[in-house]
Amino acid sequence: MRIVWSQEYELGIVVIDRQHRRIVDLINDLDRLVGLPDARQGVERVLYDLVDYTESHFDFEEALMERAGYQELDGHHHLHRQFTFHLEALRQRHLAGEDVVEPLLRMLEKWLLNHILEEDLAYTEQVRDFINGIGKERLGSWVNENVRRHFRQA
Repeated sequence: MRIVWSQEYELGIVVIDRQHRRIVDLINDLDRLVGLPDARQGVERVLYDLVDYTESHFDFEEALMERAGYQELDGHHHLHRQFTFHLEALRQRHLAGEDVVEPLLRMLEKWLLNHILEEDLAYTEQVRDFINGIGKERLGSWVNENVRRHFRQA
């Protein structure tokens, strides 16, 4: 297992913590494929899911930050786009036949944990204040609507 989820990675925003945990699961799925014979198709599938889920997570997270009035949203959005561009470039290199799994895993592990522990931590207090102020019923409705809007339905 590449990354063992720990409480230190939790922001205390349940919906975001669950999404981060899903990204960690996808990274670990990719890690399990390293060195397996005929892993190419599995790697391709996990990469597709990782790109798709990460983009959906970023869109959802940005919508939540916008709703909470987070002032640094533009900068955070820029970080997300840079990462998405880099991730998609690595996926394209894989599709072209290059073995990118190990460098990809190192990049994912470093980026994700740094992003959660630094960049995401910066918005946490403001988003939690928004969540506490909106009330659970209204928040649940907003979350459900935005999960449907931003995530592909399986």
